[in-house]
Amino acid sequence: MLTELATDRQVLFVGGKGGVGKTAVASALGLSLARAGRRVLVVSTDPAHNLGHLWGRSVGDEEVELAPLLRGLEIDPARTTDAHLSAVRSTMERLMPEHLRGEVHKHLDLAREAPGTHEAAVLERIAEVVQSRHPDELVIFDTAPSGHTSRLVALPELMQAWTQGLLRRQDRSARFGAALRGLDRGRGDRAAADAVGVRRSGGDPPPDRRARRDAEIRDILDRRQARFTDLREVLQDARRSAFVIVLAAERLPVLESVELHAQLTRAGMGVGALVVNKRSPADAGELLAARHVLEERYVEQLTEELPGLPLLQVPLLPGEVLGVEGLDRLAAYLS
Repeated sequence: MLTELATDRQVLFVGGKGGVGKTAVASALGLSLARAGRRVLVVSTDPAHNLGHLWGRSVGDEEVELAPLLRGLEIDPARTTDAHLSAVRSTMERLMPEHLRGEVHKHLDLAREAPGTHEAAVLERIAEVVQSRHPDELVIFDTAPSGHTSRLVALPELMQAWTQGLLRRQDRSARFGAALRGLDRGRGDRAAADAVGVRRSGGDPPPDRRARRDAEIRDILDRRQARFTDLREVLQDARRSAFVIVLAAERLPVLESVELHAQLTRAGMGVGALVVNKRSPADAGELLAARHVLEERYVEQLTEELPGLPLLQVPLLPGEVLGVEGLDRLAAYLS
């Protein structure tokens, strides 16, 4: 079922409550598709990365090969935030007057720990990964627990609106600067010239540094706006992307999954399937049989709350799901 869901899509998100097996499902699906000839990149956005542990090898902030046609990447929120703020700092130092650089540094140092900074930086990295994907490649995002994921999915629209606001203010600033420059040329108003950074020498106006700066700021904001617009369009296009919710047949995971579905729907993102992982067997002793009956009630509740959604039930497997052998066993239940 999941392999069919992924067939024609560019991006899949795998998410749900912590500890339900999201990373294993994402990796097993990626391995299965790669074995069938599809290029796949599995990307972990969870700060508590399990991708490397699952594969028994080092996976970090640079792509590594996990298997033929399958690569892995763990987005490091702290490193991504530092790189993001470093790029902003470099740009601001180049564009802002020297006497304002101290304020720029102070603002960015405070921004590092501000609420939402890490999520915004991770979102930018997600957008970059989606934009740079190979045309034939499927990107599977192994996401953080439900609360973080819902905020992350809602961020493209918020960031797009914020950037649009910056662009409108930048346009007004540019028009105001142009008016002041016209006033300076018409009246010789030195105060207006000072306000926009124009200096006269020998009666001839120098190159307009303010206009060049405004144009570069506009270009930066336009590129950022395009990046978030593209990501939002991908997330809200059911033909190109889908979300897979992984859960356990227990009370809290079911409640969280229903809420996550509602949040994703409000953000305009389609849920393609539900995966109930680690189902207890009915014929392996009295304890597990009783557990199976209890889980059945929660599966019924899930289907009542979210009718019509494809639901896949994966049995509790013997041994740990680790490495290629363990992932192959899990992948057999995902098709």
